[in-house]
Amino acid sequence: MPIITLTTDFGEKDHFAGAVKGAIYSELPDVRIVDISHSISPFHITEAAYIIQNAYRSFPKDTIHLIGIDSELNPENKHIAVYLDGHYFICANNGIISMLASEIKPEKIVEINIHDRIETNFPVLDVFVKVACHIARGGTLDVIGKSIAEIKEIRGLQPVVNSENNQIVGNVIYIDNYGNVVSNITRSFFEEVGKGRKYTIQARRATFSTIYSHYSEAINFELPADKREEDGKKLALWNSSKYLELAIYKSNPSTVGSASTLFGLEYWDTISINFN
Repeated sequence: MPIITLTTDFGEKDHFAGAVKGAIYSELPDVRIVDISHSISPFHITEAAYIIQNAYRSFPKDTIHLIGIDSELNPENKHIAVYLDGHYFICANNGIISMLASEIKPEKIVEINIHDRIETNFPVLDVFVKVACHIARGGTLDVIGKSIAEIKEIRGLQPVVNSENNQIVGNVIYIDNYGNVVSNITRSFFEEVGKGRKYTIQARRATFSTIYSHYSEAINFELPADKREEDGKKLALWNSSKYLELAIYKSNPSTVGSASTLFGLEYWDTISINFN
């Protein structure tokens, strides 16, 4: 049986995530369900898009990804099913898929139209589950929706370059569990604009002139352990997803602090790179 993944902002306290799993198992007892995350910040589309983008590639082709973020049906928030990069995505047409679609063109997009057959005020449970199970049984997208050409985009998701081509202006799009700050500036975009020039990164009261490839690369292990600058060292690096990340080495938000708290950075704050 195929795999169905779940990514929601339901949290762990309420019954919602469990009810969705139960409904899937009621239709497909042998299916495999994988939780990607139920701890997305409420209605946080960009955060969900970042997590989905960086998780889905680890799954086998034809995995079905059910995304329950801002999914209430209304005239401006229709439901869609998308086949992209060999994977299926079921979600609201609210921009979540636009981060994926900016790199890889979807092969098929349908606007789900089975709502007249289902009475619901919990569309993830009653609509998305039906669609996921239909696909899992080998059903086609055309049966559950009508083809559309475009999906809604998240505005301002991409960084911008000034007219002199010597500055990239990006934004914070995600803050991880360690308090590390992820920007929307990718390594490929940085290299395309920078062309090997020296640079300075500015993010509120923090500045950086080196971007590392690994956290430990910022530590001089040739020094004795008691002479090294380790815990609390600030650094910029290309994270595992190749996005520019500002971090504190071995940070702990509840003790030594984190990049977010120590640099004073929150969602959508500006991060700029100036080239010399």
